[in-house]
Amino acid sequence: MVRTPLTPEERERGERLGRLLREARGGRSMTAVAASAGISAETLRKIETGRAPTPAFFTVAALARALGLSMDELAEHCTPLPV
Repeated sequence: MVRTPLTPEERERGERLGRLLREARGGRSMTAVAASAGISAETLRKIETGRAPTPAFFTVAALARALGLSMDELAEHCTPLPV
């Protein structure tokens, strides 16, 4: 299956998500947070750096839980900015 290229807005949303997750992680190690969320550290690294700008819903939900973020907070930070 061929994936359609991401739009600039989708890339930007992924970058905002990555920044939010990095900030929420603070001084905790990537490995510890990833383990707490039940994902690999490499998956978390890709999300935080924007290399995986459209992670699966359940991955995002697990990370939010591990970092003490609400899904509302994530949605607020990751929705497109008004033009």
